[in-house]
Amino acid sequence: MRQILRFVAKFAYNCLVYLHMVYMIKLNKILLLLTAVSLCETISSAVLVVEGKYQNKNVYVHNGAGTGGVGFCAKEVKVNGKITTDEISSSAFEIDLKSLQLKYGENVIIEIEHSDGCTPKILNMEDLKPKPTFEVIMMSVSVSGLLKWNTKNEQGALPFIVEQFKWNKWVPVGEVDGLGTNENHEYSFQLAMHSGENKFRVRQRGFNSITKVSKDVMVVSTVEKPSYIIPKNMSSVDFTSETAYEIYDTYGVIVKKGYGKQVKIDNLGKGEYYLCYDNSLSEFKK
Repeated sequence: MRQILRFVAKFAYNCLVYLHMVYMIKLNKILLLLTAVSLCETISSAVLVVEGKYQNKNVYVHNGAGTGGVGFCAKEVKVNGKITTDEISSSAFEIDLKSLQLKYGENVIIEIEHSDGCTPKILNMEDLKPKPTFEVIMMSVSVSGLLKWNTKNEQGALPFIVEQFKWNKWVPVGEVDGLGTNENHEYSFQLAMHSGENKFRVRQRGFNSITKVSKDVMVVSTVEKPSYIIPKNMSSVDFTSETAYEIYDTYGVIVKKGYGKQVKIDNLGKGEYYLCYDNSLSEFKK
């Protein structure tokens, strides 16, 4: 009887060991399969990243068919790192930014995970970009060249490009970061004056090169007009005082540009050149 019990116990133990081995083999196969599926899913996916500023508007997405015509292209949408609850299983969908309690002008990073081989398309990119909507309340410039301007109704932070009219064109001479909110703001920029009449304005450029320009202001400076000489060895242009300058070749290409009392020209080839300095236009031949 004891031998029979020992045999039964041994048989039961061996069965348990066998079943455990079968279970572990199947479990490893399942885990391997899940890993392979996850890896394939990762490999077959891509992420479209779009950055902008919140402009109190939602984002609309054209969502094509998935790879092989099965399902739709987009798989998941994140805004500033958080998965959204937007319904994306359709040929077009809306990313509801208004429901995320974003502040006007706040940075927005949208990540759209999609199938490899197809890419969703943002239909209203312009609504993520700030627009030049500023209004100038007051603008003035002192004899010393301090430009001041007050604005209102800015909708998104864009730099103000400060421009000076000289050499028969508006020339950018500096930038000031705009604050981008509706409140009144005051800005200033120290300018380098040239002799005689000086005219200045500010400009902002938004998405698709949409531009807004202020009216210009004018002041007559007390700066003395410089002159220049070119030595016989044609090695430089020497001004009598510091000035902004640009030198163009006959094709209208800028070959020298800067600010100072001297510009080296010994590395320029033979030919005719146009010299812009102070508020004057001239030319020389080398």
